[in-house]
Amino acid sequence: MIPWRSVLLACSLGLSLQSALAQEGRVQRGLTFAQVHCAQCHAIGRFGESPLAEAPPFRTLGDRYPVESLAEAFAEGITTGHPSMPEFQLDVAQINDLLAYLQSVQE
Repeated sequence: MIPWRSVLLACSLGLSLQSALAQEGRVQRGLTFAQVHCAQCHAIGRFGESPLAEAPPFRTLGDRYPVESLAEAFAEGITTGHPSMPEFQLDVAQINDLLAYLQSVQE
């Protein structure tokens, strides 16, 4: 006889691990995007000053707005921010990746 509780627990743990690995992939892709497109102006990690003084560090963005609310701005093209910020328009995958990364570095 198969111990169904054990099977269900194993399936649940497997799905949780798969979800955690998927989230880690999103965070890593978001970090890569930030390194390529954002790090020249913003501090993108958990510490350090932004190279451009008027560019807020990523770790403090949650103090200004809920990070998840940035999805629409990323999709439509960010035109606000610091005055010298270029306009970016991200696709859905890039938005999810960058949001996952931003959430991972909030203070």
